[in-house]
Amino acid sequence: MSRMILAAATALALVGTGQAAALQTPAATPIEAPVAEKKLPDGTTPEERSNTARLNAEQASRAKAETTTYEQEVSAAAQQVAHDQTEFAEETAVYEAEKARVAAMSAEERMKWEADVAACKAGDTTRCAQPVAPQPR
Repeated sequence: MSRMILAAATALALVGTGQAAALQTPAATPIEAPVAEKKLPDGTTPEERSNTARLNAEQASRAKAETTTYEQEVSAAAQQVAHDQTEFAEETAVYEAEKARVAAMSAEERMKWEADVAACKAGDTTRCAQPVAPQPR
């Protein structure tokens, strides 16, 4: 039994010595944190500003391209509207000319018809309408 006590005491002594030795060794230097970049007055770093500037330039480039495309589409649409209006005006002029021609022809035919009716009523049977022959069935 005394041997067990002696072994236990020795073990405790060694364990205690190890802990004491650990306390007496100079402290290990902590792992140094990476050198933080110097922050600017607004709290950003030069790297953040560089990234922001790059992203802003990319966005400005995309916006300029989109604006150019939009302006081209607006110009094309305006040209199409002008073309359509010109075409409509030309077609309307052709229609109005045809309408005037038909109206003049109709007026001429009506005046001839009215003259034939007046002559027929006055006794000129050559200007009377001829009866229509019935169609054979």
